[in-house]
Amino acid sequence: MTTAALPGAGRSLLARMLWYRQLESYPDTAPRILYLGIVVVATIMLYYELYVGGAVAPAIIAHFGMTFPFYVNILVVANAIGALASLIAGLADRWGRANLVVYGLLVTALLTLFGIPNAPNQLVFALVVIATAFVEGIILVATPALVRDFSPQLGRASAMGFWTLGPVIGSLVVAEVSSNTLPHLPAWQDQFVICGITGLVVFALALVGLRELSPQLRDQLMVSMRDRVLIEARAKGIDVEASLRHPWRQMLHLDIIAPAFAISVFLLIYYTAVGFFTIYFTTNFGFSLSDANGLGNWFWALDAAGLIVVGIVSDWLKVRKPFMVLGALGAIAMTIVFLGKTDQPHTGYAAFALIISLLAVSLAVAYAPWMASFTETVERRNPALTATGLAVWGLIIRGVVAVSFLCLPFVVSSITPLVEYGSQVQALATKYSGQLATLRAIDPQTLAALDRNPTDQAALTTAVGEISRAEGVSPAEAAQRLQAAAQVPRSDLAFLQAHGAQVQRAAAQTPGQWRTWWWICVGAEVVFLPLILLMAGRWDPRRARQDALEHERQVEAELRALGLTGSRS
Repeated sequence: MTTAALPGAGRSLLARMLWYRQLESYPDTAPRILYLGIVVVATIMLYYELYVGGAVAPAIIAHFGMTFPFYVNILVVANAIGALASLIAGLADRWGRANLVVYGLLVTALLTLFGIPNAPNQLVFALVVIATAFVEGIILVATPALVRDFSPQLGRASAMGFWTLGPVIGSLVVAEVSSNTLPHLPAWQDQFVICGITGLVVFALALVGLRELSPQLRDQLMVSMRDRVLIEARAKGIDVEASLRHPWRQMLHLDIIAPAFAISVFLLIYYTAVGFFTIYFTTNFGFSLSDANGLGNWFWALDAAGLIVVGIVSDWLKVRKPFMVLGALGAIAMTIVFLGKTDQPHTGYAAFALIISLLAVSLAVAYAPWMASFTETVERRNPALTATGLAVWGLIIRGVVAVSFLCLPFVVSSITPLVEYGSQVQALATKYSGQLATLRAIDPQTLAALDRNPTDQAALTTAVGEISRAEGVSPAEAAQRLQAAAQVPRSDLAFLQAHGAQVQRAAAQTPGQWRTWWWICVGAEVVFLPLILLMAGRWDPRRARQDALEHERQVEAELRALGLTGSRS
């Protein structure tokens, strides 16, 4: 099969724009950067859709009358379904990547714009969220496959650094849009409407502009742009069907599965940051919602900067593994520092901003080179099955996310009462602080007598005396305080009686429980280190440069053997 026989050959412009997207030759730098840019924007959009619910989670829970565990279980099931969808994404090696991304963007935008805001009950809401996660599970495997196709190995870390901006910038977009629109558009549905409309715009951009390499081109290993002529020459003789036989058998090897598991557990603290940092800082340290989100912005911003910088440096030095080790050691150190603050409730905003910024940079130092190295490890097995290898990664990482979301509420069991009742208990306790202090000064038997008969003069006289002695005030002042306490609505007192003690116990338990979870994250980061050894790539930059020079010599020799005198850059 030759490049002249591509499915899109001879098709109309409209047909090629809507469906036939394969390129017959490797693109020049400008269009290649354009295609990569569209992929990055699409990835950011998908994570925006994935995370937008977190900005209005309390309002969603209240609107549908959900319990917090029910809401968490939606996320668990959504990630589990996304993991299964990643297996389907392996078909991108046979079907192509671009249409999966383009029309996946359309489906997720429509579900976000119309499905979620109009859900009549919590069951329908859950089903639409799960359906969205299914489609996103497919696309979020296809997008890094496209990045790999359009980025030679010597520029792979930089390209993957930009691709991994997707979840980071997606989180920043959620925070920025919600903080600027919620004061004017308080309905939680409006956040999904804004997100869905934006998704349709990104779909239109991808529909018009996104292309992909033909199977004959993408099924080859490309180390540098100097390989371009040789790859195009080889493409004329490639048997695509032969290279795609038994895809799972070719990819289910230890050097693919173990690193995918390693990065999945290494990012355990990242998933926790996405889903629970705001809850952690507000419940354990008393930060306002605004300050808690501000700390999150420090985390995302430094993570984004680190991904870009380390990708460029990794490509310049032509090594990945030293960065993975450095990033892992930094993440371990900063996670230990971070967990050391769990029982220090007076830790300030600036201290946490510094700690989580260094943590974010450490994660970035490990992750961008890991993505590059993983695709290179897959290429070592078979470059024609990049999407299948990434599907293995997608399955494992989403499975780990699902399990972590399922387990965290059991490890940090104080989350449930603090999230469901904590804010209301705190508000009532603050509003009626004086009255509650007065009621605590009264003997329980006296309170019970007044509850049975508020006009019981003997009980009233006894209560005034107890208040006067306990609070050191005159009987007249005590009587006024008793009267003020009697004005507290019975429903508010009942709520405090039902949940106040539970919230107090949870607040006392939460530091120790969070410390346990952060230690689990440290253990997961340690697991990452030895599994780096299974991945492709050199440790020594000098030997990596020698490999690159040797590859260039081989390319030139093969070009001469084919009667080609040079290569295009």
